[in-house]
Amino acid sequence: MNNTYYHKLIFELSHKGRVGYSLPKNKYDKQYALSVPDGQARQKEAQLPEADELTVVRHYTNMSNNNFGVDTGFYPLGSCTMKYNPKLNEELSQLSGFNAHPSAPDFAVQGCLKLYDDTQRILSEVCGMKQFTLNPYAGAHGELTGLMVIRAYHEKRGDLARTKILVPDSAHGTNPASAAVCGLQVVQVKSLDNGTVDVEDLKTKLSPEVAGMMMTNPNTLGIFEQKIPEIAKLVHDCGGLMYYDGANLNPMLGVCRPGDMGFDVMHINLHKTFSTPHGGGGPGSGPVGVRSGLEELLPNPKVEVDASGAAHRAIGASALGAVTPVYGNFGVIIRALCYLLSLGRENIALAGKLSVLNANYIKERLKDYYKLPIDGLCKHEFVFDGLREEYGGDHHDASHVTTLDVAKRLLDYGFHAPTIYFPLLFHEALMIEPTETESKETIDAFIETMKTIAIEARDNREMVRTAPHSTPVKRLDDVKAVRSAQFTYDTLEK
Repeated sequence: MNNTYYHKLIFELSHKGRVGYSLPKNKYDKQYALSVPDGQARQKEAQLPEADELTVVRHYTNMSNNNFGVDTGFYPLGSCTMKYNPKLNEELSQLSGFNAHPSAPDFAVQGCLKLYDDTQRILSEVCGMKQFTLNPYAGAHGELTGLMVIRAYHEKRGDLARTKILVPDSAHGTNPASAAVCGLQVVQVKSLDNGTVDVEDLKTKLSPEVAGMMMTNPNTLGIFEQKIPEIAKLVHDCGGLMYYDGANLNPMLGVCRPGDMGFDVMHINLHKTFSTPHGGGGPGSGPVGVRSGLEELLPNPKVEVDASGAAHRAIGASALGAVTPVYGNFGVIIRALCYLLSLGRENIALAGKLSVLNANYIKERLKDYYKLPIDGLCKHEFVFDGLREEYGGDHHDASHVTTLDVAKRLLDYGFHAPTIYFPLLFHEALMIEPTETESKETIDAFIETMKTIAIEARDNREMVRTAPHSTPVKRLDDVKAVRSAQFTYDTLEK
């Protein structure tokens, strides 16, 4: 139901004197009543909406139906790996035994501690690392933690001059941001026309000041960096460490391990690769793994299992410190372990292979309609550079159809838009990642819709340029929204 009455603001449904609740009278004497300090009491009644309970329930229920998530439709958000979270994982994560107080003694939370240890051991095996900490709360938090490990490594050796971090120009924006927060100077490395790192440019950036290099493989364009062994040797030979951004780990599962490529430190976006719904900014988890010789630097608190099989919390003397007070977003860790155990050693590689198959299938079916700046085999995702010129994507035409127009028109057909205008290497970037959990029928429906939009852009340009048409809120003036933001109902233009 798309009832515009219930899509109004709750203030617009308000009628003076109408209430939806009944509170008992204060049965205590005034001397026990809550008093407000002088100068802090309201001078007039709060401007709150007045509506009956049924109106309020219907309003918020209908508004909630406007939320888009992987449970309601296809979510091909490039670089975010918005895969389905099985409901079994959700149910198990809510078992009462996992609802433990962070200060509970070790003997009372053996299940939680062992689950933590089991998860880090499996992740270490999957990624080719020695040990993981599951404490960081999110991917960017994991990046920061991993870079802190690199800094601590150099500082422990007394090599204080290493303050530069090498970052490809195709990197996720969090890479340079995390490095800056960690106090490192970002040095950009150029990409070749095929989207991979320019090794010759890298060579000119190597020096005794280099702490390490951050890379994503496959990279942000969904292309596998085939020269990783050469790059790793160059960085290692100059005394730096290799950092793996795990945002694109999904296609590598069971096929290729970052540790085997030469990476020393990495983080995993646990909520992406191992199936926790994370739309809207959370929840997240950013475990950090390290090769042998660096595990003592991982942050406190740690989980250790003794010879008897008992798990306990430990504080390492050489740890870089603590990045969280306890053990991260534990519910995400539970879901990830459920996902890993469901796949098992024998099936984990199938997830990555299917994500690669789905991405290449979409790319090949749509490249006659949308510009494909880098042709060839991609991994789990790929990037178009807007519509082809014959379908309205001619930049020289002032009325050309943009990537934003395509994204808005997709909403009319019930699909969430892919990532747009990222990576910055392409002016009209449209980044698509289907994940392995989507059926061929869903992917075919998305492909046909993208074709339909391209044909509309050619034959009925204004239809696409003014989209969306069927959503409760039409296209907004983004510039005005920034310059003249309205945060309260009573300041909205009537």
